[in-house]
Amino acid sequence: MRHQKKTVKLGRTAEHRKALLSNQVCSLIEHQRIKTTLAKAKAVRPLADKMVTLGKKNSLHARRMAFAVLRQKDAVKKLFDEIAPRAANRNGGYTRIIKLGQRKSDSAAIAFLEWVDAAVVEETTDDKPKKTKSAKTSEESETKSSRKTKSSESNE
Repeated sequence: MRHQKKTVKLGRTAEHRKALLSNQVCSLIEHQRIKTTLAKAKAVRPLADKMVTLGKKNSLHARRMAFAVLRQKDAVKKLFDEIAPRAANRNGGYTRIIKLGQRKSDSAAIAFLEWVDAAVVEETTDDKPKKTKSAKTSEESETKSSRKTKSSESNE
């Protein structure tokens, strides 16, 4: 029986799971938002919150402890310089999980994991619609027909 066994194994060995979680936190730090499975998002959230707590301490020891987990200098630097100061007045709960539904291929539950105090990321679309093949051919036929009328007028 698994009484009081808190670790979510995610179907991986301990080393693989540790590497996966640290890489997910580094991606979250770098991109501010990651799209992953719900189980991985729930496993990453406590580790991300612990890294922000270390970042709020802003000591050399905390920096070295964060580097021991994350193993990426640029991620640790961004964590301590940008993310932790934003969360200075918050006492936990630095991340949020937004459920997105099921993945089409294997029906796995997919979710966004993002910082609570991050700037709102909106997906923008281009103002000009992309030209499709049918739109291009209709434009070409219009220009050809206007050429024909001009040439027929000049012949008369």
